Amino acid sequence: MAGILQKLLSISPAEASFARRGFHFLQDSARQRLERVGETFLQGYYLALADQGIESLAQRLNELDSEFRGYGFEGAAMALDILDQLKPWKARRIDELLRGPGKPHVYMVHVGIGWSMARWRPGIERRLARLDPLLQWLALDGFGFHEGYFHWPRYAAGLRSFTALRGYGLRAFDQGLGRSLWFVAGADPEYIASAIMCFPEPRRDDLWSGIGLACTYAGGADGSDIRRLRLASGPHWLHLAQGAVFAAGARQRAGNIAPQTELGCQLLCRLPEQQAAELCEEMLRHVTEEDAVPAYEVWRRLIRMYLQVSEDVKENVPVNCSRSVPPPAQSEVAHPQSQVAERGVALPHPKEA
Repeated sequence: MAGILQKLLSISPAEASFARRGFHFLQDSARQRLERVGETFLQGYYLALADQGIESLAQRLNELDSEFRGYGFEGAAMALDILDQLKPWKARRIDELLRGPGKPHVYMVHVGIGWSMARWRPGIERRLARLDPLLQWLALDGFGFHEGYFHWPRYAAGLRSFTALRGYGLRAFDQGLGRSLWFVAGADPEYIASAIMCFPEPRRDDLWSGIGLACTYAGGADGSDIRRLRLASGPHWLHLAQGAVFAAGARQRAGNIAPQTELGCQLLCRLPEQQAAELCEEMLRHVTEEDAVPAYEVWRRLIRMYLQVSEDVKENVPVNCSRSVPPPAQSEVAHPQSQVAERGVALPHPKEA
């Protein structure tokens, strides 16, 4: 039975190749790195699909190269969640992973659950409800990444998203769709900017956020490309930078900091990696629910507000903490200082900038 199940759920290693996917690239180094991400994901997927227990799985996953290990846990989470749907009489494997060895990789595990939802779609709302209320949106981010990675042309042609999603779920989907574009584009800034311009303006913030996360977590671009990326993001740069902060937070929590994380944080956020990771955690501590705004989005917004204030300090723009902040959207970046101050979040000192 196990052998039959593995055969039915198999994903060919060729699916991770740029040649098979038809992805664009200019630098062979970028292609090789991003292909390795996919290969490591599939390693984790197949290790978990063997269903030999979480302790054995964790031991094998922790033998993976630390820089790519998070992708192994992501792939493993996809497999475990699929097994939970197909063999529900056994204790939930995904819960055991999250309580134990997957805890440092909690963000990647939730993203991997989104891959499972993309492949096995029955009961998505019920499955989301069982996840952490804050991090459940990462599962829909993973869903969006899966769709962009395997079906980019249909989304580039105007398909909105999986039709069952609504409300903030559509935005979380687009954040993952943006991450997938980093792979589709082979880390080419011009290709990325051109692709995002084809989407309606209201969707571009979230797409750029996904780009910032993928650039800083997965890597594949050198300093020159990352500078061009920030320039190309234009009015969306805060969302690009917020994605980079999330990447730093994820790698810091997992203890697998990589060179591209420092480079991405320095060039996209103008912060050292350590400070960006601390910012991610600090803003999380100040998150509270707001009317019609998920805590996850409040978290993201607080990071953007801090980055705007920090940028203003660096540029010697007066910081007016008495100004009120308009409702979120494009206007949220205009005068974010007051909401940051109201939450008791320390504003950056000029000497720290």
